[in-house]
Amino acid sequence: MGWMCVLGWQTSCASSAFIAGTQIQGLVVLNYPDYVPKPWHGTLLTIAVAAFSVVFNTLLARKLPLIEATVLVIHIFAFFGILVTLWVLSPRADATAVFTEFTDGGGWGSIGGSTLVGILAGVLPLLGADAAVHMSEELRDASRTLPKAMISTTVFNGAFGWIMVITYCFCIGNLEEVIASPTGYPFMQVFLNSTQSTSSATAMASFLVIMTGFSNLTMVATSSRQLFAFARDHAVPFSPWFSKVPTGWDVPINAILTTFLISSLLSLINIGSAVALNSITSLATTSLLSSYIVSIGCMIWRRSTNSPLLKSKFSLGRWGLVVNIVSEAFLIIIFVLAFMPGNPNPSPSEMNWSILIYGAVAVFSVGYYLFRGTHRYEGPVAYVRKLEQ
Repeated sequence: MGWMCVLGWQTSCASSAFIAGTQIQGLVVLNYPDYVPKPWHGTLLTIAVAAFSVVFNTLLARKLPLIEATVLVIHIFAFFGILVTLWVLSPRADATAVFTEFTDGGGWGSIGGSTLVGILAGVLPLLGADAAVHMSEELRDASRTLPKAMISTTVFNGAFGWIMVITYCFCIGNLEEVIASPTGYPFMQVFLNSTQSTSSATAMASFLVIMTGFSNLTMVATSSRQLFAFARDHAVPFSPWFSKVPTGWDVPINAILTTFLISSLLSLINIGSAVALNSITSLATTSLLSSYIVSIGCMIWRRSTNSPLLKSKFSLGRWGLVVNIVSEAFLIIIFVLAFMPGNPNPSPSEMNWSILIYGAVAVFSVGYYLFRGTHRYEGPVAYVRKLEQ
């Protein structure tokens, strides 16, 4: 599952940079209607966003806490600014239509099927709760601080997201027009329709672009630390190089540069096919979900068999097993749905090929472990025990 976690976070970085890059491209379309967006423009912007994240994770690494605290403040103020603007200026739909009318927009033949496939859009923003875990070695009292941070962040952003989704449904207007927006991003069209001002819509959309760009900064930090730690356990090829921290640096430079290289190479696929790139980046969902499923599954097994657990400063007590079981059931359902195509009768170019890539990585990782890893791999527990000695 370590390999799946590596795959998930590396493709997440590429996906985040790609979204930020194409959002910038959407802003250009919004302000210059005559501009014709080209795939290679989006690729260059993706690489630029990835490079931006590398600079902050190397030369400005010591400033990361300050930068992320500043982004949090922007996040909160931007949320309320956009929320109020939409409620004041947008024509609002009827509450009955928002809460009781459903359509099978995906053509699945049933509201239930369309809902199951569409639920992935709501899951994606809440993925990556383990990001802070991969930074735990750089935190004080991580065993107590991390669980609280993970739960509070999910609750905080989940509540904000719920409020904004309801607002968006009331203010979305003509759905077909919004989806067909030349910017490529429906929210930009909603902002424009609400304010009737290109400059105002640009200002509102810019906050979301900034949030997406800085989220990539955090993803690079997480992905590089995860790759570094996995390489330190000799679990990947070229482990000594990936796990090296150059003298005078406090960050794994080689792992950070590798993350940048992977994001840049994956972005090149967009020049040939944006659908192919989306299939690869959708691996982020399935790979991370599989790592969660295995981790929680191990906790369920140990709790069900009354096996001893490591001492923890944070515990859910008697509710721990219940939370694990409910989480596992939900994750398994989402994991299966994540391999589904966007419509029931996809052409080869529209097919979600992530299952093929996922299977190939799974086979390679098992083969690597059997023929190489068994002789070299040392788990993190063994590493901690060495430090204690």
